[in-house]
Amino acid sequence: MPPKRKKVSAIVKVQLNAGAATPAPPVGTALGPHGVNIMDFCKQYNAATEAQRGNVIPVEITIYEDRSFTFVTKTPPAPQMILKAAGIDKGSAVPHKTKVGSITEAQLREIAEFKMKDLNANDIDAAAKIIAGTARSMGIEVK
Repeated sequence: MPPKRKKVSAIVKVQLNAGAATPAPPVGTALGPHGVNIMDFCKQYNAATEAQRGNVIPVEITIYEDRSFTFVTKTPPAPQMILKAAGIDKGSAVPHKTKVGSITEAQLREIAEFKMKDLNANDIDAAAKIIAGTARSMGIEVK
């Protein structure tokens, strides 16, 4: 007989700073209602993301009925990676009129390759178009 699978009670998605999760909001408010041991999650998340400190790492937490959990970390959000590549703090308030920076085609492909597993794209060219669209909507030119 196959092993019994645990029943999933919730799936929670949160974006946290790598290696710096604390029981305070947003972690506490997201996991508290589900009865998960918040400190235990914070320790495991911080250990798993320590190498990427300084980035925001989205995490998908699967909570089971017995209050145990598993989590999967994703790649940093595309806008954050684009801002870092362009060397600026924030995008344009009026993206199609005011350009605030630019990234090269090589940087665009590098971001697309890194994010490929989290994007809904069949190949690198399609992924690059997705990232280029995000950059355009932030007022950043691709050269």
